[in-house]
Amino acid sequence: MNPETLDLARLQFALTAGGHFLFVALTLGLATVVACLQTRATLSGSALHARMVRFWGQLYVINYAVGIVTGIVMEFQFGLSWSGLTHYAGDVFGASMALETVVAFFVESTFLGLWIFGWHRFSKWVHLALIWVVTLTAYASAYWILVANGFLNNPVGHREKGGRLVLADAAAVFTNPSTLAAFGHVLSGALLTAGFFMAGVSAYHLFRRTPEWEFFGRSLRIGVFVSLPALFVTAAFGGVQFVAMQPMKEAVFSKKGAEVARLQAEMVTRFGPGDYVPSEALTRGAGILMLLAFALMMYLCLAGFVLACFKKAVFRFRLWHVVLMAAVPLPYLAMISGWLFREAGRQPWVVYGLLKTEDAVSAVSPDAMRASLITFTALFVLLALVNIWLLLRHARVGPVERGLGHDDRDAADPADSLAAASY
Repeated sequence: MNPETLDLARLQFALTAGGHFLFVALTLGLATVVACLQTRATLSGSALHARMVRFWGQLYVINYAVGIVTGIVMEFQFGLSWSGLTHYAGDVFGASMALETVVAFFVESTFLGLWIFGWHRFSKWVHLALIWVVTLTAYASAYWILVANGFLNNPVGHREKGGRLVLADAAAVFTNPSTLAAFGHVLSGALLTAGFFMAGVSAYHLFRRTPEWEFFGRSLRIGVFVSLPALFVTAAFGGVQFVAMQPMKEAVFSKKGAEVARLQAEMVTRFGPGDYVPSEALTRGAGILMLLAFALMMYLCLAGFVLACFKKAVFRFRLWHVVLMAAVPLPYLAMISGWLFREAGRQPWVVYGLLKTEDAVSAVSPDAMRASLITFTALFVLLALVNIWLLLRHARVGPVERGLGHDDRDAADPADSLAAASY
């Protein structure tokens, strides 16, 4: 395998996987928050919470719509750049990838469409059930992806037949500890991302002395109160993964030189000549960046939890508003560096202990891989910029009567429109 092709393929997958995950994190978190807000609005008949469903739901739909395009691009990665992986281990993790496609592109998108266009057409209870189906299928989609990723990090439930891996124990694959810990970590991290996003957007409007002070004051508090428990749950699942990480990754991260040398010699004896030490710059650097982001978010969440208990701070503490706006990227930084730490620390294995990355890459020329890298990177950058522009545009406008959930049959009187919005 040409080393240049391998490096380009790894870079391409890192950029596209990381880019896609930026959308997934906010989508998972906002779906949960919107479902809870709609539950509150449905049970209480609160017009304020119904308007919150429409505003935050609009931002969720934008992020989902653009993100699903990046997911489609991700599907091309395995066949285009990693045919060795799909040939060797596709019979094991291919089923989970197929299930994720069915869940995300058919079930989830279908019910989301019903939720978007079903306002004023279904009863309030049916409409509420739709958003919960969307949320639960989003969880299922994340789970099936992590089943595949968990197998790559901790291959279980398989046997070798004819030089390929085949499924031997589906239950072991589906309950892989590497999968379950990562699943909890990702879901709680997504809630943390949504909490910081809600708090930051709300702080922007409060900083500008919006007339919608009650709307964004409530939203800011929700974002802060969601973020703190989500942060600690994320840390708990992250700690579980630290305990169970691969020995070489742990040795490199902890800078245990003697242990690294011992493990290198042991792997050479077991698997043959080669460099089995992952990049210290990527592994250790990403891990430290993740922990630093966590520490900063912890201080912000603890301080924010206290400040959110005081109305004057929520509405008038402009310095806090600026901090909340600036803090929106922190969960993204933590989650991307966490993924880099998880994946880079596994090298040189794509299926740990079974298949090396150099043996998983498709037999394509460096020029072809470079062309696909440029194409995918340009597409992802464009999609990311479009998503940011749309989110900022709609977030700046604030809650309006037109948009998601609007019905031309609503009365012209704003009070009647609010009543209609609350079912």
